[in-house]
Amino acid sequence: MRATILIFTLLVASLASTAPAIAQEGHPLKGSWVGTWGPSKQHDNDLLLVLTWDGKAVTGQVNPGTDDAKIKTATLNPEGWLVHMEFDGKDKAGKAVSYVLDGKIDGLAFRNRTISGTWKGGAESGQFKLQRQ
Repeated sequence: MRATILIFTLLVASLASTAPAIAQEGHPLKGSWVGTWGPSKQHDNDLLLVLTWDGKAVTGQVNPGTDDAKIKTATLNPEGWLVHMEFDGKDKAGKAVSYVLDGKIDGLAFRNRTISGTWKGGAESGQFKLQRQ
């Protein structure tokens, strides 16, 4: 009987100690985000963001690889879960273009949350939608 109570107590204690660890994912923007943006004549419709959180600021890259762009500014307003990002990229001719993305996080409680909103870059603008991987 004592052994059963001991085993049950240990089981409950182990489950209680792992539940908070599963729920803690860090900053809501941290991670890899994959999606689309468009319409645009200057770039592909695919969009990839890799974002990190250093305890003070969100940093990261847009479309990592040969044509990557570094995030200059990324902010998150917890009232409404509004996201603002700025980065500099290049158009197909190699001319510098400043981009601004403004969106809202949906499904915040889920690992595969989404951000959707609008983007502007040079004379172009459109909609974007990203999903965290």
